[in-house]
Amino acid sequence: MNKAESWLKKTLRYRFQNAELFEQALTHRSASKSNNERLEFLGDAVLDFVVSEVVYLARPEAPEGDLSKLRASLVKDESLAELALELGLGEHLILGSGERKTGGHRRESILADAMEAIFGAVFLDGGFDSAKEIINRAYEERYRELPDVGDLRDPKTQLQEWLQARKFALPEYELVDVSGQEHKRRFIVTCTVVEESAKTDGESTTRRKAEQKAARKMIELLMVDEQ
Repeated sequence: MNKAESWLKKTLRYRFQNAELFEQALTHRSASKSNNERLEFLGDAVLDFVVSEVVYLARPEAPEGDLSKLRASLVKDESLAELALELGLGEHLILGSGERKTGGHRRESILADAMEAIFGAVFLDGGFDSAKEIINRAYEERYRELPDVGDLRDPKTQLQEWLQARKFALPEYELVDVSGQEHKRRFIVTCTVVEESAKTDGESTTRRKAEQKAARKMIELLMVDEQ
């Protein structure tokens, strides 16, 4: 646990008073009956509240529906898993042997649940202000890049709709390279639109995120060609 505690202090600048809470937050149900499911439940609620306040203040003119969409884009499993990967959480998870062998430390649902469990554990360990501080610290970059509601459709969906409207084939995504240490992977993906003889690439910390970047570049390329 010393390694995990050092990691948390370095990345999110928090040290647990109750180390057992932190250990429980990192423990998947495959490893122990004393696992992070209850903490994940609590952390989910705390995260929703903290992010709701930030979104509410950041978009003072937005109606309730738009605020809900913005919050959902930040707290969905995909976003939490990407955050966990960026922080290097996976290597500190406590998993059963089966999950370890099948790459559970990279599985989106496990990473997302563990991230929320840490937020819940901090809430119990240090109170709401500590939980709010660590959540806002983790989400700092994402708050700065808070999208407009109209941009919440992901680039892959936008590209697919653009192609379908023109009766083109769906884009082809290919993983061309994976590099870096296990907790700092870099994925490079290409996106090809055959009818336009166009190819773009994207690089990021997850394959899905790299695909999204490649799709966004493709949208921009095709829109330029239309002008």
